Amino acid sequence: MGKLDGRVVIITGAARGQGEQEARLFAEEGARVLVADVRDERGEAVAKEIGARYVHLDVGREDDWEAAVALAGEAYGHIDGLVNNAGILRFHSLLDTPLDEFMEVVRVNQVGCFLGIRTVGRAMAEGGTIVNTASYTGLTGMAAVGAYAATKHAIVGLTRVAALELAGRGIRVNAVCPGAVDTPMSRPGEDAEGAEAALDGFYRKLVPLGRMGRAEEVARLALFLSCEDSSYITGQPFVIDGGWLAGVSVV
Repeated sequence: MGKLDGRVVIITGAARGQGEQEARLFAEEGARVLVADVRDERGEAVAKEIGARYVHLDVGREDDWEAAVALAGEAYGHIDGLVNNAGILRFHSLLDTPLDEFMEVVRVNQVGCFLGIRTVGRAMAEGGTIVNTASYTGLTGMAAVGAYAATKHAIVGLTRVAALELAGRGIRVNAVCPGAVDTPMSRPGEDAEGAEAALDGFYRKLVPLGRMGRAEEVARLALFLSCEDSSYITGQPFVIDGGWLAGVSVV
């Protein structure tokens, strides 16, 4: 018996990184997964490997969301869960951030999460679950990622409001707040091996557990929040950051 037997879950940004690991783990635990992404070739490959369906989904587009929900209904008959994982990260100081870049981060991270909650929430079965991907930076500040941090703060707020409004239908809404996690998004355009070594060295000094997180660790938290193990938990942000948010060690 799997923790998600019989449940139908849409996972966005599931072609790689955290979303891919969530899709793989959820399928292993018995869920029928709809893999959603804009990276069609990679997303279709992941879906085929885990026995799932794939849908092209630009999370900032209402019509893409409507199509994804329709496909889930046609393929599986109902929807029980959503993992709003898709997101983008851009590095700029606030004073150097172009408006179009800021708005693109808002469109994907914040609007995408809102549209997911609204579209899937309307179609979701009683007792469903929604897991939104916020961030360590959604609970504190971080220089050079102002647009990203702003959207992740917004996701924490959306999570709490959705939890209040959907509780009457037994739908639980929570957020995962990862710190530094070793995924393609955290090292874009760089040599993976070299970047991993450099980033690990940097975070070894900042993170009490002395390393970057792994995508599969975040996936396990998303699973917990999507199954009966968390049946009395809603409206909460869950930090998974190796102790980074706890503070700074001076020794």
